[in-house]
Amino acid sequence: MKSITIHGIDAELEQKITEIANETGYSQNRTIKYILQKTLKTDKKVSKRDSFLDLFGTWSDEEKKDFETRISDFETIQISDWK
Repeated sequence: MKSITIHGIDAELEQKITEIANETGYSQNRTIKYILQKTLKTDKKVSKRDSFLDLFGTWSDEEKKDFETRISDFETIQISDWK
């Protein structure tokens, strides 16, 4: 695939790209490709997951394990609660 270099990106645009990259956990390169795909490929179906990426963050494997550990008590059924 061809590489493209973009010259003259102003500070405000660079800051916005950096903010989106930090929010999504993507690199700046992947963020720019995501923005271009989202805006230029409007005729193709976007997966449901990709449709909501700008609304929700992503978890690392470690964060997922930590969350599952913290909610594990909710998975236990207390028989006494049902009597």
